[in-house]
Amino acid sequence: MKFTPQSIPEVILIEPKVHGDDRGYFSETFRQDLFEEAIGYKVNFIQDNESKSKKGVLRGLHYQLPPHAQAKLVRVIEGSVLDVAVDIRKSSPTYGQHVAAELTSTNKHQLFVPHGFAHGFVVLSDSATFAYKVDNYYAPKYDRGIAFNDPKLDIDWRLTTKEFQLSDKDAKLSNLCDQNQLFT
Repeated sequence: MKFTPQSIPEVILIEPKVHGDDRGYFSETFRQDLFEEAIGYKVNFIQDNESKSKKGVLRGLHYQLPPHAQAKLVRVIEGSVLDVAVDIRKSSPTYGQHVAAELTSTNKHQLFVPHGFAHGFVVLSDSATFAYKVDNYYAPKYDRGIAFNDPKLDIDWRLTTKEFQLSDKDAKLSNLCDQNQLFT
């Protein structure tokens, strides 16, 4: 596995080794010891989630407040998404900046999104199956989100506004500057 820190170094792109031949392929998608060595601390993933979405579905930008913050290890099983992590740690030199990576079933890349980041993705292919590990359970009272189209974030989602499909919840999210509870 190759672990590459992104422009915000706490966000790590992971490229698993894929062994393939005319019969198919094999890939080790997660290994705790290598993962913890690469990020420099222990993470205890406690739940795996999976979603399937159509082209243009945009989910996010979501986060949970402490003590229920979630770190995520995300990947695509089928299709292609643009995955985005936004630094929402007020004391961070990269506060308000983001990392974007295209994750596909072909490249098999994964993205580690640590605590202190809002996370979202948009489906670029006709459909996509998205899988992720989290290190904390969903806690509705601590659930928050940031508008995907916050002009200060300046995220290029690679699709036109007409192509986006949002949940009612995500369509009502406010900009980062309007968030009254963030990470310190």
